[in-house]
Order: sequence, then structure tokens, then C-alpha cells
Amino acid sequence: DGSRYLLSDHSGMLHLLALTHDKERVLGLKLEALGETSSASTISYLDNGVVYIGSSTGDSQVVRLNTVEDPRTGSYVEVLDTHTNLGPITDLCVVDLERQGQGQVVTCSGVQKDGSLRIVRNGIGINEQASVELPGIKGMWSLRESSAAAHDTFLVVTFVSETRVLGINMEDELEETELDGFEGEQQTLYCGNAAHDQLVQVTCGSLRLVSASTRQLVASWAPPSGFQINIAAANNTQVLLATGGGNLVYLEIGPGSLTEVKAVQLAQEISCLDINPIGPQPDRATLAVAGLWSTEAVVFSLPELTELTREALGGEVIPRSVLFCAFEAVPYLLVAMGDGHLVNFVVDAESGKVWDRKKISLGTQPISLRTFRSKQTTHVFAASDRLTVIYSSNKKLLYSNVNLRDVSHMSPFNSASFPDSLAISVENNLTIGTIDEIQKLHIRTVMLGEQPRRIAHQEASRTFGLITLCDMEGWSEEPPCNALRLLDSQTFETLHRYQLDATEVPCSVLSCTFADDPVEYYVVGTAFMKPDEVEPNQGRIMVFSVEDQKVVLVAEKETKGAVYNLNAFGGKLLAGINSRIQLYRWAAREGSHELLPECSHHGNILALYVVTRGDFIVVGDLMKSISLLMYKPEEGVIEDRARDFNANWMTAVEVLDDDTYLGAENSFNLFTVRKNSDAGTDEERQKLEVVGEYHLGLFVNRILHGSLGMRLPDSDAAHIPTLIYGTVEGVIGVMASLPQDQFAILQRLQAALNKVVKGVGGFSHEQWRSFCNDRKQNDNLVATNFVDGDLIESFLDLSKPKMDEVAVHMETSVEDLCKRVEELTRLH
Repeated sequence: DGSRYLLSDHSGMLHLLALTHDKERVLGLKLEALGETSSASTISYLDNGVVYIGSSTGDSQVVRLNTVEDPRTGSYVEVLDTHTNLGPITDLCVVDLERQGQGQVVTCSGVQKDGSLRIVRNGIGINEQASVELPGIKGMWSLRESSAAAHDTFLVVTFVSETRVLGINMEDELEETELDGFEGEQQTLYCGNAAHDQLVQVTCGSLRLVSASTRQLVASWAPPSGFQINIAAANNTQVLLATGGGNLVYLEIGPGSLTEVKAVQLAQEISCLDINPIGPQPDRATLAVAGLWSTEAVVFSLPELTELTREALGGEVIPRSVLFCAFEAVPYLLVAMGDGHLVNFVVDAESGKVWDRKKISLGTQPISLRTFRSKQTTHVFAASDRLTVIYSSNKKLLYSNVNLRDVSHMSPFNSASFPDSLAISVENNLTIGTIDEIQKLHIRTVMLGEQPRRIAHQEASRTFGLITLCDMEGWSEEPPCNALRLLDSQTFETLHRYQLDATEVPCSVLSCTFADDPVEYYVVGTAFMKPDEVEPNQGRIMVFSVEDQKVVLVAEKETKGAVYNLNAFGGKLLAGINSRIQLYRWAAREGSHELLPECSHHGNILALYVVTRGDFIVVGDLMKSISLLMYKPEEGVIEDRARDFNANWMTAVEVLDDDTYLGAENSFNLFTVRKNSDAGTDEERQKLEVVGEYHLGLFVNRILHGSLGMRLPDSDAAHIPTLIYGTVEGVIGVMASLPQDQFAILQRLQAALNKVVKGVGGFSHEQWRSFCNDRKQNDNLVATNFVDGDLIESFLDLSKPKMDEVAVHMETSVEDLCKRVEELTRLH
């Protein structure tokens, strides 16, 4: 009847406002606190006491309003679900915490009590449960005690000339055991559970069938004299063997019997085999595939071993692993090459025909393929120098890096002690571990309870320096102070907290070393806020060392204004203080050090953003766009070199190369400027020329060099420099500086996509991406020297006819376009 309303205040307290009325007029208001949620930007009542709390400053939540309060918390609110929101991102840094050659982004996110650090990682993590030193592993397989058993009991590990069986004992420990029917003195090529409660082992000398209940040998098959088994593939009821000289033998498994059904000789030597069922029968395959030394893949029918399809793989490298696998009910043929490339085809499970060929680089070493199940879904492990999980989303194959390198072999190992685990051979160790959720990005949250402002990483002490702001409202006693927090770089625990003065606000933090001093310091810049000042007239720079997991104040320097930014600058310290750029040197004095001013530069309104490259200083001003300064060490001066004379209110800057600089401004645009070193007149040289413009539609707070992707040395993407940006809306984005020829192709592809794909609501993509602010609005403008990566990557989601249409516009093949776009996706 419109008499009850939900209200939320800025601290996230949810209230019920009830109106008492006589159906004609309101007689009174009653406000009751229900409990705490994220600070709400929007509230939507769904049904049955369930409410959606949408938050732009913290995670959004789905909550239930209960009629009885929780006796532990006194709250009527129960959180049912949480939707991650990284916004607003005020700062970020890119670090390789696990030393895997892959960056992780740590963001300062949220406002006030919802403040948090978010650790964003690309790829999938393996969480180690147990590890043992076991060098020389050549293969691994898990076995169940019987066909009916729910969990794996044995892990078969093979070496060059022996095979060992590890079993789970009564104490839930993995120990060496024996299976009587198994051959232990030879290398195993394949091993697994089979139909009729049996186990199969294939060695170089024989194929052995063992009863799972008695563990005795019940049947065996040996190759003809003078031959040995080189490669084996099997499923529950079928075995396929290569015995050298191109000989291929197909056998079927019966109760206590092995029957040779068909043998053929191929003209080429066989390098790999697979008979994983992808047809209607889960235990029986109708297709087999062989990889040949002639760099071909051949699909055969079973049981006849009739050749159905022969596909040339190209190049001179032989296939090392083949696999039939169904992703989201779509059957695929995966062919892994010896040089780290993977070729995949869609396959017809009845006729064996293959099409839609795609090739991608996963590493530089030979790849071995293996299926595993996670959350009732089948995925594929590609083990190489870069371990990759292949999975499918929306009928599209996706590839995610795993946080392990140089994995030679893996096997699913779903035992009672280690449920849903994997056994992995890494270097000289056997590791049992569980796998993260199969998704592209993983976000870890570290709640702070206060607002993070800036963050810096220090490799030497393995810590983060984080400056935080406290919520000053609602404190009747002495309010909490803003602080510098020292965090452990692995656990993100607060090791130490250094309180600032009551009216002091931290503005910047930096980790750096100074000339003639090997110690790595944290440097913090602050401002003193006074109610009667429009801009702070006082601040200070503090230098801290890290000793015994604590920060120790080593030196401080008072400043005449807010220290908005700090940069390491050739063994010195460069600070942006209100409108001034100030350079300090680190001077020894009576057993300690102090900061001494060396030179400065005036001429800005507020020098909010500063980045450096060599002796060049790029300044992003509050209102006066980008300016370029140069430090002359011989003369000890900083002088103007050039500036952009457009009036842009800057929000972030970064250096792209020696001559090109990138800026973001407050009308949600990006632009690039270039210095005219070769210009003929001084007037032209003093002007930064705008060379690129693009409407991003997001408010960028921070841009820095880095990448979330793991770069492969032989891929085209390895040599493309990338930048990461963070926005108020909580978006993390990637920008890449492309070579001119590649940019021209992508620009044509973007134009072709705009012809084929219509914008939402009929809006023009070109118009949306054109630079636009209060001073510059023109429908005829278009984005210059930028292409929209999201639009480019949407090509991979198009239907086949639409792809063909785009390829016609581009005058090239769909396969070539797919390869180009997939290579780009690896940039992030």
C-alpha cells in the first residue's frame, strides 16, 4: 500500500521507513535499522523479502530481509549472493607475485568501509595439496579399485625402464604398492580401468588385461616377433596400438579376453593415437585418429580401420598428441604439434569429416593433451613449457594459462583423500593439487574497512606500501587517522601501520632507491587539510625504510603544498607539489640522509599527474592538458620543451615511447600527442601535436605499462607493448601499441565489422567512439589512430555466415582473420 520504504545511508546501513496513516493522510514516520549492506547506489525489491543492493562503491549484493534478527549480529539482513565490483579504482600496480612471468593487477578499490584491494589474475591456479620428489616421470594414470568405485585408489607412475604403483593407505597417505598382474620392469605406455571390472596396462612388450578384484593377469597380447608397441590409446572397451613400421592394430576388450579385430599397415610412421569416444555411446568409439610423421592427421572408422579423412597439418614439425573431445556437445579434434602449436577442428562424429580449422600457439615445446573433469564438465590439459587449460564457453574454445611451468605429464586423480585433484609432474616433483574455477579472470578480495588511495610494490622487502583514508564522519571521540600500511606481498596481511597526523591526507606513495644508497625506500607525499584553504598550502615528503617488517621514518621534508605525485628520477626524487615540479637529491648528513631541493619548474595550475622517461618529464595538468619538460643535469634546471595548447582536464597520463604520450581526460576520452622534434621552427617544436583521439566512455584514473597475459616468446603478441588502465566504473582495460601494418589491417577489419554488425539500437559505432567534450562536439569527427579491441574480438563470436561476409570485405580467409584476432586476445 506504499507505506513501507527501504532506505540506505552512505555507511551501508539499511533502514525500513514505515508510514503510519489512516488511508488519507500520514500520521507518523517510523525508522528502523535492519542491518548493514554495501553502500547502496540503488535498491530493488525483488520478491518474498529478497532485495538487490546495487553499489557503485563496493560489491553489489542480493539480500534477504528476515522477520527475526540474527542473535549473533542483531541484523535482519542475510546476504544471499555477492556480485564483484572493482570500482572505483583509484590506483593499481602490476606485479609478478608468483614469479611465473605473468603479471597480476592489484587495485585500490571501493570507498570508505567498502574499501578493498582486489588482486586480479589471468588464468587458472593450481593449489598444491601434497608434493614428493620423484624425478624422471614419463607418464601417469589414475585407477579405480573397481569399475563401480566412485574414487580413484591408485596412481600409476612410469619411468624409462620401470613402472610404480602408488596407492592410498588406511591413513589416507600415498604409498608404494603392487598390482600383481602389472608388469613393473618396463615403461608403461597406457594404463586405465576397462569394462567388466578389469584393468588394462600397455608396455613396449605386451598388452595386459588384469582383473580388478583378484589383481591377477587374465589375458595378454604381444606384438609379432621383431616388433614392439610404440604408441597406445584405449577406452573402456577398445585398444589401438602402433607397433612400428606404420602397423596399426585394433583390439577389443571382453570379459577376461583380448580380441585382435583388425590390423592395417600405413605408408607413414605413426607418431600419436587416440580413440576417445565422442559418439552416442560413452564406452565405445566409432572413430580413431592417428598423427603421422608426414605431418598429417588421419581419421579412421572403427572397427574396420577404414581411412575416412586425411588432413595435412602443414609445416615440418610432427604431431605429438591427438585427442577427440566434445565441448558443450560439439565434437572437436585437437592436434598438438612438437613446436607448441595446437591445431583444432570441428569433427562430424558419424562421418569423421573435419572442418573449421584453427591454429594457435600455446608454447614452444611439444604438447601432450589429456582430458579431465571439473564441476561435471570435461576440459583438456595441454602440458608443455606453458601449461594451458582448454575449455569452451558459448560454443567457443578458450585457452587459459595455469600458474605452473614446464609440466611434462598430468593425470586426473579424484581420490577420497584428494577429491577432484590432479597429479602433475613438474620438473623433478610429483604434485597433487586442486584446480581453481575454470574461468579467464580470478579476482581475490582483501577487505580493508577503509579507503585505499595509492599503492606501491617493493620487491626487496616483498611488501606493498598502501596509503589509506579513514571515514572521519560519525566519530565523537578522537577520529582514526589516515595511514601508511605495510602489507605482506603474498598474504596481504597488514604487517605495520604508520599513523599520519590528524589533519594530514596522504596523496602519493613510491618505492625507490637513491643514488649512492642501495637501500630501497618507501616515499610518501601528503597534504595538510585546513578548512579555510581552497588548495593545501602545506604538506610533507616522508622517506621510510622497511626493517623487521615495520616501516621506520628515515627522513622528512616539509613542502609548500600537496605532494600529488612522486617519481624516481635518475637516483633522485621528482615531486609534483601543487603547481610546481620539484626535484630533490638524497644527501648524506652525519650518519643519516636528508632530501635537499635541487631545482624546480613553475607554470601549471595543478601538476596532478607526472611520468618520466630518461630526462624527459610529462605533466598532466588539472586544466592545461599535457606539457613536456626536460631536466638538464649539467645546468641543474628543468625547462619547458613543448605543450598541448588544448584545454583538457586531465585524469591520467603515460609515456608510450620517446616521442608519443597518452592522456585521459574528464569527458571520458583518450588522446595521444607527439613532440615535433624534426619541425623547422621553434614555434612548431614547442607544440605537442594531437595524433590520436578516441572516446572510451569511461573515467580513467590510472594508466601504467604492464600486461595480465603470459607472453610467449615466439608469438607475435610477445613484442607488442601494452598498457593497463583502471577506471572509476571498476573496469580494467588494456591498450596495445600496434605496428603500422597490423593497425592498418585491424582498422579495415573494424570498418568491415561495422558494415556487417549493426550497433545496439541502431547507434553508430563510429560516432560513439569519436572524441567529444564540452569544447569539441562534431558528428563528423571519427576516432583517429585508435581501434576498438572489443569490437575486433567480437568477430570470434559471429556466426559462420557473418564471418564469411566480413572475410569478403577484407578479401582474405576466415581462418586468417581468426588467427589474427585470437593472437590479439592473448594480449590480455
